[in-house]
Amino acid sequence: MAVKIDKKIVNYKVISQDEKKAQAEAAAIKKKKQEEDNIIHMHESVARPESLMGSTYKIKTPDSDHAMYITINDIILNQGTAHEQRRPFEIFINSKNMDHFQWIVALTRITSAVFRKGGDVTFLVEEMQAVFDPKGGYFKKGGRYMPSLVAEIGDVIEQHLKLIGMLKDEGMTDHQQQILNEKRAQYIAAQNNDIENDTDEQYPNGSKLCVKCSTKAVILMDGCMTCLSCGDSKCG
Repeated sequence: MAVKIDKKIVNYKVISQDEKKAQAEAAAIKKKKQEEDNIIHMHESVARPESLMGSTYKIKTPDSDHAMYITINDIILNQGTAHEQRRPFEIFINSKNMDHFQWIVALTRITSAVFRKGGDVTFLVEEMQAVFDPKGGYFKKGGRYMPSLVAEIGDVIEQHLKLIGMLKDEGMTDHQQQILNEKRAQYIAAQNNDIENDTDEQYPNGSKLCVKCSTKAVILMDGCMTCLSCGDSKCG
């Protein structure tokens, strides 16, 4: 395209291909930085919307006649963009049992404050699951051991973080699960157990406690102690 020059040329410079490429890269970096500056990250100053989406989980321990309901509400950041994120914002715990009211209120407020602080909040799971009741823990339905009520609340938070994608579920593959299911069926058949009448236990009677997943699911299988829940085996 021809351009008519009306003024006298006093100076000029020919831009090389390398310079054009460098200018394009600089412009791309500047644009990316501007986009990143517009991304909203979780922090204490993020205002609570009028409504939040969340999930409610039920806990029933053998130590109480009343169930406990845990609600975790999430906030959606950068909704409708490529940077959309779902993050936990607050937690509420409700129950008819008022024995634990004082420390539960404190726990929910502190946990909600950590959620709103932003960053990596997954450390809460490990910290809470490491709390042991001096009076002893209990077994959930299915044979999984819980060292304390706080640990089970931490287990619920872990489930929720996996649900919204903040934690990855490093479970067994479908092939591994299929093999375990087949071995479990063979074991039950060999022990002449009626699986249809086994409504309270997910794993065979006499199973031992697994030190890895805290589930009473360890049996002697093919000459090796193997967990039917997580697949942990003493034989590797």
